[in-house]
Amino acid sequence: MSASKPHILVVDDEPNVLVTYRLILQQQGYEVNAAISSEEARNTLQKGGVDLLLCDLSLEKQQSGFDVIQFGREIDPGLSAVLLTGYASVEANDRAERENIPVLFKPIAIQQLLTVIAELLRKNNESRQAHGR
Repeated sequence: MSASKPHILVVDDEPNVLVTYRLILQQQGYEVNAAISSEEARNTLQKGGVDLLLCDLSLEKQQSGFDVIQFGREIDPGLSAVLLTGYASVEANDRAERENIPVLFKPIAIQQLLTVIAELLRKNNESRQAHGR
């Protein structure tokens, strides 16, 4: 297991949400980047090293969390992601299920968020170890 902290990218177009998630996750020992737009998120993803992506479903200018996750997975096909939303349509839920993306509904219980993150990072780590990465 790597000695470095897991790196989480949080993407949300609400500044208060970004600050809250960043503080909570940093207190849990994660390295956290926050992006307020899909463009900012793409720039961070291009640099590499993101272990987990927490992304709001609805972003600016008709961008969706799916767009950002898809971009991230083009760079790292094994990228784990969680979709955060106040409301998701049946279509969005179905797509998330097909693409193996957990959906958490706002307001999100912090313990639920931390449990989902820990489980995804554990699976990610096991998968990378099994593939020798």
